[in-house]
Amino acid sequence: QVELVESGGGLVQAGGSLRLSCAASGRTFSNAVMGWFRQAPGKEREFVAAVNWSGRIPYYADSVKGRFTISRDNAKNTVYLQMNSLKPEDTAVYYCAARNGYGVTVVAGSYDYWGQGAQVTVSS
Repeated sequence: QVELVESGGGLVQAGGSLRLSCAASGRTFSNAVMGWFRQAPGKEREFVAAVNWSGRIPYYADSVKGRFTISRDNAKNTVYLQMNSLKPEDTAVYYCAARNGYGVTVVAGSYDYWGQGAQVTVSS
């Protein structure tokens, strides 16, 4: 079992930055693919970013490419999402997810564990 706890959400003006953290506990974190998803009110959950076990292979949704950076620190069992140049359309609840498999995937159903979510609100 893996427990994921997000932190770092909040309210920021458009153009600002936030960094989300996801602390993992439980079974081995360093072998897991880690991802970030988000869900805005009235919309389906969508993929944001993911990274392989080493942190060397990140993958991003087109909507955040060039603005968001995913990284991980396996020694601290933590994955991060640095969000820059935030836009009002980035407003959503952001979820951290972990996958037992080795391949980076954008499919939410492929992830085995989920955090409780962190609210990010970007004002215009």
